[in-house]
Amino acid sequence: MLKAERQQVILNEVRIHNRVLFTDIAELLSVSVDTIRRDITELSVAKKLKKVHGGAISLGFNNYQLENQEIYALENKSRIARKAITLIKSGQVILISGGTTNMEIARMIPPNLKITCFTPSLPVAVQLMSKAEVDVILIGGKLSKDSQIAIGGCAINMLNDIKVDICFLGINSIDVNNGLTDFDWDIVQIKKAMIQASKKIVAPSISEKLNSTQRFKICDLDKIDVLITELEPEDDKLSAFREVNLKLL
Repeated sequence: MLKAERQQVILNEVRIHNRVLFTDIAELLSVSVDTIRRDITELSVAKKLKKVHGGAISLGFNNYQLENQEIYALENKSRIARKAITLIKSGQVILISGGTTNMEIARMIPPNLKITCFTPSLPVAVQLMSKAEVDVILIGGKLSKDSQIAIGGCAINMLNDIKVDICFLGINSIDVNNGLTDFDWDIVQIKKAMIQASKKIVAPSISEKLNSTQRFKICDLDKIDVLITELEPEDDKLSAFREVNLKLL
């Protein structure tokens, strides 16, 4: 595989999943970790992604102030967000994790909708601060510098003390057989705690994340109440998900 082709695969993976590891991409492409490290360094210098410890993140992952064209699949994420906010009712208590799709949900919440929102995501909290009727409660703890999400025991303990109406759980990978998975162990623990802290779990995800699996499991698919994609529920790409007890929007 030519270097240009290899780097395009890296960019595609980063754009879809927001974060990648050197080791995972090296295994995917059957090349050395050093080769992938050099590719990612070049792409970072070219400002096509951001190199971080052990891998790379998309430019829009923790910086939502970028120009819209830097947010991958923004039109699809906006379509998902418009569906998601129809589930939120005045007076509810909700929980929102991080990620660019959930940032779009936060952005689209009507300013006159009176709700309380818990979030471990610093960018989501900042986005919600402009909503006059939204009470924002930041889940505290050690902040992951890559994802800008609170992780660790303090955040998990705070989540253990609440029970919200709806959780909008950001998705890295989702599969009918393997459920929800991620490659970041600390984020997995936070998401597990978010599930336990919620009466209803909504999974917003662009369709490109469907049928993919990462190394650490968050939960089985039966823990998810609603899956929201940019697709119509009848789309053939969702056929496997229609066969399980999962509401599709």
